[in-house]
Amino acid sequence: MFLRNDLRLLDFMNMKKELWVTALQNGTVIDHIPPEHLFEVVSILGLHKESVGITIGQNLASSKCGKKGIIKIADRFFEKDQINRIALIAPNVKLNVIRNYEVCEKIYIELPDELVDIARCPNPKCITNNEPMTTRFKVLSREESKFKCRYCRRVIEKDDLKLL
Repeated sequence: MFLRNDLRLLDFMNMKKELWVTALQNGTVIDHIPPEHLFEVVSILGLHKESVGITIGQNLASSKCGKKGIIKIADRFFEKDQINRIALIAPNVKLNVIRNYEVCEKIYIELPDELVDIARCPNPKCITNNEPMTTRFKVLSREESKFKCRYCRRVIEKDDLKLL
């Protein structure tokens, strides 16, 4: 009897260490988001308008980066332009595509060589702010997040870009 109670106590203690988040049957997990950018990612993806199940975790322990954010979205998969928006806000995150409860694809996000129709040029005289046309920025430095407008040639830092 004493041994049986000890085993139940151990089972209970082990259960308390597990996460109680439902596994995704189909959807996407965005992992290793810097915690300070977690809600920016939620905003640019428009997740507040979704009617599907979404789980958001902030300041979770990570062996790679100390603390991280994570977003699990049921029945939602992302297009390349949406992934590039994520890369602008939080480069080096990982997308796990889930199908039938299995990770079928891992996408390591990084900034592309060119940002197309993702952000607005901060130069008020740039033609993209005065004519209806697609914006384009060449990525000059991924580490320093510096970009160059294809039209006015202004060098711009990430914080000066306004997302479309």
